[in-house]
Amino acid sequence: MSRLPSLLDPPVLFADGGAAAQVRAQTLEAYQTAIRLGATGLTGSLRAVDGRPAVGPPRRRLARGTPPLALAELLDLAGDDHAVLLDVIDAGAVLESIAQVRDRPGLEGLLWLAHPDLDTLAGWRDLSAEVRLVHQAQLDRLPTGPEAHAAALRRAGVDALSMHESEWSGGTIALVHRFGRLAVAADAQYDRTLDAAIDAGIDAVRGIHVDRMVDALVRDRRPG
Repeated sequence: MSRLPSLLDPPVLFADGGAAAQVRAQTLEAYQTAIRLGATGLTGSLRAVDGRPAVGPPRRRLARGTPPLALAELLDLAGDDHAVLLDVIDAGAVLESIAQVRDRPGLEGLLWLAHPDLDTLAGWRDLSAEVRLVHQAQLDRLPTGPEAHAAALRRAGVDALSMHESEWSGGTIALVHRFGRLAVAADAQYDRTLDAAIDAGIDAVRGIHVDRMVDALVRDRRPG
């Protein structure tokens, strides 16, 4: 079967928490390792720490002596060739996060902000025309189905729909693409599911196994 078209080619390979399969997630080492292994995007949980945007798990889950990573450190590491997707835990950190990327020429469009509440996301659109907004959802909880939901995302100015990889099919991705919205496959961990998502035209995948994501893209690019 021939590969279905995607809106982003190649699709973004988001390393969840960095190379979390090899290194403690959401640490500088994890992100450095992810980049070394070939990730083209990095993800983390955005929260406010002492009034500043930071990336990391809740304090109760931090290893002793391991402070949260300042968002500025992650942005420095990502540079202008890696997308950064932030699962927003503290909405109060969003405005300062956008200000930080805006101070870095060319990086505003590489920031993706993800949240499960569509109204909250829509409210962030006025803060930046370039930041990509991602609605985190479940297929069986879309009250109007994927096509109507994609239309609602377009009206709200939300750029992408993120669902578990098992909820995507070529037909569902095509419906989302019809409205110019991006399709993101979360928790893509296995060779077969990565291959299937890329063949179906997915625009981005998220997973902790960076090597598997990279290998899947290499397989997709092989002639024949």
